[in-house]
Parts: sequence; C-alpha cells; structure tokens
Amino acid sequence: LSPDFIFRAQFVEVEKEGYINALKSFNLQDSFDIQPNFFGFSVDPMQTNRVWFFSRSVASHTGAFAGVEATGKVLTLPPQTFHLDFDEDGLIKEVGFYTVDRAQGNTGGLGGAFAYFYGVGKPLPFPEGKPYKASFKYRMIQKIGNIMQKIQKKKKD
Repeated sequence: LSPDFIFRAQFVEVEKEGYINALKSFNLQDSFDIQPNFFGFSVDPMQTNRVWFFSRSVASHTGAFAGVEATGKVLTLPPQTFHLDFDEDGLIKEVGFYTVDRAQGNTGGLGGAFAYFYGVGKPLPFPEGKPYKASFKYRMIQKIGNIMQKIQKKKKD
C-alpha cells in the first residue's frame, strides 16, 4: 500500500494505519469462508490509474465473530462496486467500495464489514450500520407527493 493510502466507502474514510488495524480486528477470514466472486474489471477512461470491478460475495459463518459462535449461516452480500487507485510506483493509494443494489442478498442491503455484523445478528450501533430506513421527513414527503398525484389524476379524469 502507498504511504498516503486511504480507504473510502459510503460512510467511511480511513487512512492506512486505521484500515490495516480494522482488517486485523475484524478477523473476517478467521470467522467466515468468504467467496468474493469478483468480476467486471475495467480501467476508468477518465482516471486511468483507477480500476473498477464488482463483487457478489457469499460467506459462510464458520468461526466466532462479534461474540457469536459459528452458525453455518450463509451470508449473501448485495452486489458491490470497488475501485483501486494506483500511484506512479504501482502501489495502491485508494480502495473504495459502494453497495450497488441494496435489495439483493440477505444482509439488509449492507455491504463491507457492516454486512457481517448485521448477518450474525450484531448490527453496529449507529444508523449506517443497519438496513436503510427512510427518515420520517422523507416518508412524509413521499406520501404528500402520492396524494398530490392522485388529486392531479382525478382532476384530469
């Protein structure tokens, strides 16, 4: 990894040391048999030091994780898109990923480490570590919009 490495995801931005420490502390490889199923590698035509690719990860819970003994449960993460940015020396200077379709899989639409915590029944204790739920304000705006559409449709009829 590049000395100025950074990891970026939808809700997370971590520098090199924090990223390495997080990987060690999560110990995902010791707790899950993970099949990342990477595919679709493509060089970005606008940023030629960036490679994009996808993952359709499946993981079996085979060891203790977050205080939960192995269950054998199979986690199917939603599709995720990743990017790797390389510096002039060919070292990775940025890794990023984003969930593509939160309706897929059985981890509540969560990807990355969040998916594993949720998948074993130990979701992280903040909204971003739980399945998406629209805010009250957003739900109300949606309802008002639907009512307005019905009123407009009745006026046309």
